[in-house]
Amino acid sequence: YRARLLWISELLPVFVRAFHPTRSFLHLYLLVNFAILFLTMSMARRLAQLSTFAANRSPSFLLNAPQAALRAGSVVAARNMNLHEYQSVAVMRKFGVSTPPGEAASTVEEVEEIAQKMFDEGNQVVVKSQILAGGRGLGTFTNGFKGGVHVCHSVKDARRVAQNMLGGTLVTKQTGPEGKIVKKVLVAQKMSTLSEKYFAIVLDRETSGAILISSPKGGVNIEKVAKETPEYIFKRPVDLTKGPSEKDLKDVARGMGLSDPKLIDLAANEISKLWDLYTNTDATQVEINPMAETTEIPIMCMDAKLNFDSSAAFRQKEIFAMEDESQKDPRESEAEKHDLNYIGLDGNIGCMVNGAGLAMATMDIIKLYGGNPANFLDVGGGAEENQVVEAFKILNNDPRVECILVNIFGGIMRCDVIAQGIIRAASEVVLNVPLVVRLQGTNVEEARKLIEQSELRILAVPDLDDAASKAVKMAKIINIAREIGVEVSIEAPIE
Repeated sequence: YRARLLWISELLPVFVRAFHPTRSFLHLYLLVNFAILFLTMSMARRLAQLSTFAANRSPSFLLNAPQAALRAGSVVAARNMNLHEYQSVAVMRKFGVSTPPGEAASTVEEVEEIAQKMFDEGNQVVVKSQILAGGRGLGTFTNGFKGGVHVCHSVKDARRVAQNMLGGTLVTKQTGPEGKIVKKVLVAQKMSTLSEKYFAIVLDRETSGAILISSPKGGVNIEKVAKETPEYIFKRPVDLTKGPSEKDLKDVARGMGLSDPKLIDLAANEISKLWDLYTNTDATQVEINPMAETTEIPIMCMDAKLNFDSSAAFRQKEIFAMEDESQKDPRESEAEKHDLNYIGLDGNIGCMVNGAGLAMATMDIIKLYGGNPANFLDVGGGAEENQVVEAFKILNNDPRVECILVNIFGGIMRCDVIAQGIIRAASEVVLNVPLVVRLQGTNVEEARKLIEQSELRILAVPDLDDAASKAVKMAKIINIAREIGVEVSIEAPIE
């Protein structure tokens, strides 16, 4: 990360030398274009890393995702919308995909009613907690109840399970220690499975298309399978404009370990329906784990994880109307209302930057000085004062944030507009933490004068290294004070 910043700074003297009279215009042109291409590719790689974890349990790791992205598991990109399992099942049924009979319930009484009907038909029942995270079966509720998925052998048993789940907070390996509240459960018929397979459709950046993934090792941690036994992972790239051929579909079915021609045909038919779902709903991911061979129906999709491209919300209104806002990071929900590019992280230094590349560089340099960014926040090049105010409020109201670092390079976005927004926000809200501001570029002198004249508690620093270093140190002071229960306030303006 440090090297990337140094590369940028070292390009400037190269350009200066290129302007020497003995240098040709062509030489200068090639140098500039090479530098732009180099920086663009570097930025693209980092953007790809951020979006790798768009879904909580995306199978993108199967496509050799960068290790840096794998370490950034807390990142949740805003470009994908996720559905609960019961909602995903409803979407799949519209496309004719075979799924276990079941209904969603939000009260204990509804669970009893659904379970009673299933038991009357001679079936066993599975009660599944509904949260937007994986690992539910091995999760634990904060009330001590273990497991977010339970097989029930009586209506009384289903009632007991529902009482412990509904309204409770389920903590899994993907929710973080804060967990997620269970507001609904899926009451489904327990199927008699003979074998469990894995299937997924995801976007593949390398081929600029989709890729079908299958494995005979379904119903288990597919990440572990991919890592320890990659020979059990079958992949087939598909041209998005043409779709999979009949041979592709059958090859993917064979990749699940199926050998019976009838089962291969049935699995290929299910995969074809899932492809139709994928292409007709603007999905970015369709993951079935497991796709099972059962005694009731030969091939059935037992559990599903569907993600949809948020930029297609205007034409997928029915699907996006299903979105559960209560399961989203409230910071991200608030940012969306004001057209801000925000991704919540788990650090303690709030960042407000203009431009994705500069935002990522700012996060890098915070890490370099021993800090942790609390977010990725790009206000964009055309942000208005009101958006800056709202962005500032989101950072200031985040209980994890112990210092705010504003880093603006004024090109399209003028520094004085940012300064006015900061001053207005700092005047309207109680400033909970120290504020470090680094401004450079268009109207920077006007911006600095505005900050000085405001007499607010703002530390204006012209150098990014110095600004990041000060932000990290201030965050440590606030953190120590909070740990020992001491209040820290800045009573006088910072000069």
